[in-house]
Amino acid sequence: MTKQHLGKLERFLGVLGLHEQPVGIFYSDEKPLEGYSPKPLPLPTREKEIKNEIDWQTTFAQFSCVMGHVLRARKMNKAAYFSAEQFGCPGCAFWLGFMKPQAETIINYVSTGIPGYMEGELYCDSPDELRRIQNDIDPEPAPGNFCIAKPINLFTADEQPELVVFFARPETLCGLHQLSTFVTNDPEVVASPWGAACTNMITWPYKYLAKGEKRAVLGGWDPSARKFFSTDELTFTVPYEMFIQMIERFSESFMTTPTWANVQKKIKRSNKAWAPKTSR
Repeated sequence: MTKQHLGKLERFLGVLGLHEQPVGIFYSDEKPLEGYSPKPLPLPTREKEIKNEIDWQTTFAQFSCVMGHVLRARKMNKAAYFSAEQFGCPGCAFWLGFMKPQAETIINYVSTGIPGYMEGELYCDSPDELRRIQNDIDPEPAPGNFCIAKPINLFTADEQPELVVFFARPETLCGLHQLSTFVTNDPEVVASPWGAACTNMITWPYKYLAKGEKRAVLGGWDPSARKFFSTDELTFTVPYEMFIQMIERFSESFMTTPTWANVQKKIKRSNKAWAPKTSR
């Protein structure tokens, strides 16, 4: 990002009442020099599953969520990264494009479980329906060896994210939501489809980009990932092009009006209510 854009971003974040940098996401063949990532594991592909070559006990024991690593990256102002060897959970491996189709064991686990073997998460009412949904979503193949997420202020002048993610509560989200239509003139620009937290943060936005659709995606609804969010916090992911339009044009929008000033008062109350507790 340019210094000019970084300066406008700081003003934009101030108007939104955000004290945290948004997170940029991109794929690369180069591994970050430092950052947070899951421990290496053999990729649990459907092909290996058919051959009974997956150690599911080890795979589940080493489970770690994308959002947990992203949370650490947010807190420590570093990168989080994922690959076909460092995926953390089979869901991540599928949703981030490192393998497909999804293993049947995971399809059963996320839906109704396997009687006598494992309980299901009950996020879909049958394995058949979940399989259909996953086939319909059909995540884009990973365009690089690593999927990298890092705060936008860590990007150098010659780096550019493909997606930008805001972590925000409803009062701030209303501004992001309305501004998305202001810069695109599309009343349906914000989508909020079903998926895991990483699906809405990464998979769906890339899917829309691949179809030539400029969409913002509201996410963070996954109950299993809520422990990696602050109370009432959600994700709002936009393509980089839309992000630039937002920071370039927010000063032309409703964000300069008394109406937004009233919202800012609620944002301040929300920030005060959820400010981190400090020891005395």
